Amino acid sequence: MNMDTVIATRPHKVIYRDGNTCIKAFDEHFSKADILNEALNHARVEQTGLNIPKLLGVNVVDGKWAIMTEFVEGKTLAQLMQENPEKKDEYLSFLVDLQLKMHGLTCPMLNKLRDKMHSKISASGLDATTRYDLHIHLDSMPKHSKICHGDFNPSNIIITSDGTPYILDWSHATQGNASADAARTYLLFCLEGDRESAEKYLNLFCQKSDTAKQYVQKWMPIVAASQLVKSNEAERAFLLSWVNVVDYQ
Repeated sequence: MNMDTVIATRPHKVIYRDGNTCIKAFDEHFSKADILNEALNHARVEQTGLNIPKLLGVNVVDGKWAIMTEFVEGKTLAQLMQENPEKKDEYLSFLVDLQLKMHGLTCPMLNKLRDKMHSKISASGLDATTRYDLHIHLDSMPKHSKICHGDFNPSNIIITSDGTPYILDWSHATQGNASADAARTYLLFCLEGDRESAEKYLNLFCQKSDTAKQYVQKWMPIVAASQLVKSNEAERAFLLSWVNVVDYQ
């Protein structure tokens, strides 16, 4: 297996290309259980027929655990947005359409979003009173079972030369409420410093899904608290502003 061609680097992982195979190699920051869970998520979502790269295997390469998938030739939606700023609104609309297509599917074997959120809130480092309020707030939200990506943003969408989209990175996938997934995407745009796109995205999502904006916003404190677990100091200040933005009563 050739791991000479690096196509992307992420915190604690490097992504390589070997012919028609994409190899995502993890360092010791990731547990074996987390890596195997990501591969299992990928395999389960692949069975739904959603357009994602095929899972080819899980192995240890040069002492590092790695997930092998089909390599998809193309550009990320983030690249296209950067290269064609005049088409950004069109690309945002495309992003929402693809997300709604995903939300239209179910995958009963995925972990539940609600359980993951409760766990993240408990590990958020927030004070006990705030954690209690967030747990109660989460339990009050409607229970759904739609596929939720958990990191749905333009850099995780590959567009091939014929316009076919592929959704990447299923490490955070769960089944749950689509509006929680939308709240996450909104916050990810904000954390990238692109508040304008965040607002446009949220308006498009609510319009196309016929969802009240206030309903998505009710998920913001929960999602922001869950994001605190892996945030840096600069992100933490922004996320804390959202944790306290909604009256839980």
